Amino acid sequence: MAKEQGQGFGFGLGKIKELQEAFKKAQQVQEGAKVLQEELEQMDIPGASDDGLVTVYLSGNQEPRKIDISPDLLQKDPEIISATILEAMKKAYTASTETMRSKMEDLTSGLNLPGL
Repeated sequence: MAKEQGQGFGFGLGKIKELQEAFKKAQQVQEGAKVLQEELEQMDIPGASDDGLVTVYLSGNQEPRKIDISPDLLQKDPEIISATILEAMKKAYTASTETMRSKMEDLTSGLNLPGL
């Protein structure tokens, strides 16, 4: 009868051990994610326009931090000012999301959920 109960769920002792290990790794990843979230919140990731007249800073969570604008840019037409700021924002966003993605990949690289 004990044999039937153990086989009824499709898990042998080896599978249960693998599952326990996977849960342990998942808990480690969850703890690491909390630390990573705090780290990402503290980052200032820059994105600069090609001409260097605007630099936008975002956190690792894409939260806007600040914008540095060269006085030289303010002499230009509003359309150019807008396009230059937008360009810097897009570069900061790309850098910030790439940083987040890279750090999450590092965090989860050891997580392997066999059989799930």
